[in-house]
Amino acid sequence: MSEQTAPAVKSGWLNRALNAIEVVGNKLPDPAVLFAILMVMVWLVSWALAGVSFNEVDPRTGAAIQVNNLLAADSLTTFMAKMVNTFVTFAPLGVVLVAMLGLGVAEHTGFINAGLRSVLSVTPKMLLTPVLIAVGVASHMAVDAGYVLVIPLGAVIFYAAGRHPLAGIAAAFAGVSGGFSATLLPSSLDPLLSGLTQVSARLSSDPAAAEMVISPMNNYYFTTASTLLVVIVGWIITDKFIEPRLKATQVDGDPADMPKMDDLKPNERKGLRWASFSMLLSIVLLIVSALPETSAWRAPAGTVLAAGQSNLLVFTAPLMQSIVSIIFLFFLIPGVVYGYVSGNAKDHRDIIKGMSKAMSGMGYYIVMAFFCAQFIYAFGQSNLGALLAIKGANWLQEMAFPMGFTLIGIVFLSGFVNLLVGSASAKWALIGAIMVPMLMQLGVSPDLTQAAYRVGDSSTNIITPLLPYFPLIVVFCQKYVKSTGIGTLIALMLPYSIAMLVLWTAFLLGFWALDIPLGVGSSYSYPASN
Repeated sequence: MSEQTAPAVKSGWLNRALNAIEVVGNKLPDPAVLFAILMVMVWLVSWALAGVSFNEVDPRTGAAIQVNNLLAADSLTTFMAKMVNTFVTFAPLGVVLVAMLGLGVAEHTGFINAGLRSVLSVTPKMLLTPVLIAVGVASHMAVDAGYVLVIPLGAVIFYAAGRHPLAGIAAAFAGVSGGFSATLLPSSLDPLLSGLTQVSARLSSDPAAAEMVISPMNNYYFTTASTLLVVIVGWIITDKFIEPRLKATQVDGDPADMPKMDDLKPNERKGLRWASFSMLLSIVLLIVSALPETSAWRAPAGTVLAAGQSNLLVFTAPLMQSIVSIIFLFFLIPGVVYGYVSGNAKDHRDIIKGMSKAMSGMGYYIVMAFFCAQFIYAFGQSNLGALLAIKGANWLQEMAFPMGFTLIGIVFLSGFVNLLVGSASAKWALIGAIMVPMLMQLGVSPDLTQAAYRVGDSSTNIITPLLPYFPLIVVFCQKYVKSTGIGTLIALMLPYSIAMLVLWTAFLLGFWALDIPLGVGSSYSYPASN
């Protein structure tokens, strides 16, 4: 930063507070180890409370709720016998890995890279900011592609247009990470979170929840509409607050080291045309095959439908059960076409290499999923979740908080935890196991609770140094302003975070107040009302 702005960033109360949070967060164990520690704690707590009598009634049995001792011999042997099955049947595991196979091919062959460069290169100067943010939002369908591609390209196109490159990085970062739960098309995040929500919902003491199924698109309408909100908020913040503040910040990076946004080569343009055509053709074929009333994509005859509900959009419809498979093909087909036409893929081995590369990057997630699955299994078997849900619901009922305040509390709790735990799935596995069944006791659907979590999680992504890519963004900034540090980036992104947290929460409350559907097969109340 310049001499005028550096002292405020270095000595401001906000920077000191965030540095303290960073120190505390760095002392937390790795999320995988954290789940293992929590599992042991559940064992110990279940042992300590196994003989305690509680007044709360378990609606599943009609008797006083009881905690099960997980350290009993039969409980431990059952845990060991089911360990493998608990892991391989963990709902989010398979859906994420399958989706990543297709995305890995599209990224490896260069289809995603070429598509993003094509969109950004033809954008009018006055629309650079909103288009860049929108591309950032769309890029999270490819998981990490936005961090390593869109954010540095944001700096390049802003710098080439005579604008401050750090403003381009800030706008792209706001779209990629701040808009992580906004979406233009379904992504791997949707089945990941809905799978964890389903697991949490089944921890409820309500017998009807034992077979509850959560649609992967249960928040789709809300997250799609949120894209417009994120783009507008990011556009205003960038052009009205961030760029004026950066006028005093001199660009002192070495021009020779600054990245260039190369034009698409003829082979890339040809590959992109054919890949885009194959993607469009795939969409058309899907729509045409799903439209007839006799389509095999629709729910079987005799399926009970709510008033006005389509038999194409209920969860029992093969179309809804194939969302993950469709995402897989939606990126695999154009990825393969682009690879062969552009020459980036010589034969089938290059396609398999792309899938293998994607899977190698999922190694950490698989390890975390193993411990997460064991923790959730133990937590459910202990009956502690049901006890906490009933006690928490009873307390909330006694306090008689308006439901709007309860939703705001979920948003801000999620945002705070995000400052300490970087993984979106790890946070939701921890928070959801308590909040989802507790709010179900109060008549709040898991779909609404999940939507509130997504708002809080996304809004604070861009100000936590514990985000794995946060140091990388600092490095991108240092190519243009050498003195950039963590405090600089936090100060740059804080206006986005505050604005999104406040306005996105209000947006969710507006959806709820107006009873606008959150997504496919979703509801606001539990049990779901027709």
